Amino acid sequence: MSQKTTENLDEVTIRFAGDSGDGMQLTGTQFTNTTAILGNDLSTLPDYPAEIRAPAGTLFGVSGFQIHFGSMEINTPGDHCDVLVAMNAAALKVNLGSLLDGGSIIVNTDGFNDKNLKLAGYAQSPLTDGSLSKYQLFEVDISKLTALALQDMAMTSKLVDRSKNFFALGMMYWMYNRPLETTIEWLKGKFKSKPDILEANIRVLKAGWNYGETTEIFSVRYEVGPAKLAPGRYRNITGNQAVAWGLMTAAKKAQLDLFLGTYPITPASDILHELSLYKSHGVKTFQAEDEIAGICSAIGASFGGALGATTTSGPGVALKTEAIGLAVMVELPLVIVNVQRGGPSTGLPTKTEQSDLLQALYGRNGEAPIPVIAASTPSDCFDTAFEACRIALKYMTPVMLLTDGYLGNGSEPWLIPEYDNLPDISHPFATNPEGFQPYARDEKTLSRPWAIPGTPGLEHRIGGLEKENITGNVSYDPENHDLMNHLRTEKIERIANDIPLAHVEGDSQGDVLVVGWGGTYGAIRTAVLRQREKGHSVSHLHLRYLNPLPRNLGEVLAKFKRVLVPEINLGQLVKVLRAKYLVPATGFNKVRGLPFRSVELEKEIEEILKGTK
Repeated sequence: MSQKTTENLDEVTIRFAGDSGDGMQLTGTQFTNTTAILGNDLSTLPDYPAEIRAPAGTLFGVSGFQIHFGSMEINTPGDHCDVLVAMNAAALKVNLGSLLDGGSIIVNTDGFNDKNLKLAGYAQSPLTDGSLSKYQLFEVDISKLTALALQDMAMTSKLVDRSKNFFALGMMYWMYNRPLETTIEWLKGKFKSKPDILEANIRVLKAGWNYGETTEIFSVRYEVGPAKLAPGRYRNITGNQAVAWGLMTAAKKAQLDLFLGTYPITPASDILHELSLYKSHGVKTFQAEDEIAGICSAIGASFGGALGATTTSGPGVALKTEAIGLAVMVELPLVIVNVQRGGPSTGLPTKTEQSDLLQALYGRNGEAPIPVIAASTPSDCFDTAFEACRIALKYMTPVMLLTDGYLGNGSEPWLIPEYDNLPDISHPFATNPEGFQPYARDEKTLSRPWAIPGTPGLEHRIGGLEKENITGNVSYDPENHDLMNHLRTEKIERIANDIPLAHVEGDSQGDVLVVGWGGTYGAIRTAVLRQREKGHSVSHLHLRYLNPLPRNLGEVLAKFKRVLVPEINLGQLVKVLRAKYLVPATGFNKVRGLPFRSVELEKEIEEILKGTK
């Protein structure tokens, strides 16, 4: 056995890649959970095809999972990876461009036979033609070694092949000094009723670890120490899980049942899956026959005195549009979660995008304003979901919460908040029939009373026809319609007095202010911090509240010479800022179905500083 050495690293980015049936998402998730338990800061990027099972070995069937972890602050899943684990030729070809020069490639040599090379479009094997000479190449016959580990078990070749991802995981656990116990305990829970599958996966996991320990091709293993995180209790969490928990926690703090009426759609379905596990916690989930039924059932639940919510993505919001207008008209609390994906139409179901902002702000018939807020990181999805519920209840209005595919599927450490430290957001029901008027308004918030069915003396009309001010009767009077439009708009505008002022990270004035929203937070923060380390006058402002905008935003923007607005769309927030504040903001826009890389944002900032943009 060769002598092994250990090197300490501050950060590492690993990308697991293979066929959509190779279990790369599972492999990456298990590596992530183990890494989180060790106390590393981390950020992940699951990247998988829309096809449920694309033809094996093809380029469009490649599934990847990237994790960036370290002993320092981690804000992005990594611009490039240090290590690429490629289970076949297609996985190598699709992902090689994301690997740093000098980076390591670990390939499953069985995935580079003539058939796989042809499917991937290789005229000859990249393992032998010298095209990988600038990388460190490690060739491992993972398929064969997996079969050897299971040769005395009566298992089909298909089941044996499906276990090979755990061999790759075991190798990476050895290489980066990760323990096996977390994954073994997960396997015991997952396959407790299938002892043969359980034993096979544990065997293969240990075989991969032992291979790293004994083989001569790996002479170095790496140590990545824990990050200096704020004290408290942490867990690894995805954005979709965080949304689900934020909704549940808000319902508890409002002393209400939570009702989710929804229809499954990528990439939002995991919120439904998560909430369906908590029936014993006052959570009711309803998988409707379509998007329209989903949101209408949620509106009905709110009318009945529950906290109504619906989850979807951009195409689903399009179908829910008329019902959102209904919720505006009847002025009931409702949370609409839009986990944005690539569009238009069916678009790129499994890829991320930020192209639904204008839809969220304006995409309804008539004057139908609603509050719009956006999460910035996977763990921030908890806080924004809670805040969306607070606003919906206090102002009796539907609220749109924007996340995206990157945030929803990505994960990071989450500092679990103390329940008792969260605010009480309960909103009283109307109970007194004396002088009751369904559209009388609170002087401060302009919210109307919440009168649930069955309360004696509080019967009132409900529906999409225009309401008469105060009485709620159906009205076609022109002056009343004008008044009600102004009242509904003013109610949303008053929310600006109930949200934090815009806060700049960095200097409050200077040469360049980078304004972002949503999942671009990590890339922008990293790019701005690097520019500030170079001595440049660059600051960062990230917007959670998109309607209404913070009331000091215009003053903040005016203090900078240039405003740069990076968005994963063709320029939506930048249009809003130009129109509202008359600032010559510059957009930086790419719509590739992928998060921004911090290096490309840095380059754009530098060009603006030089005056070339």
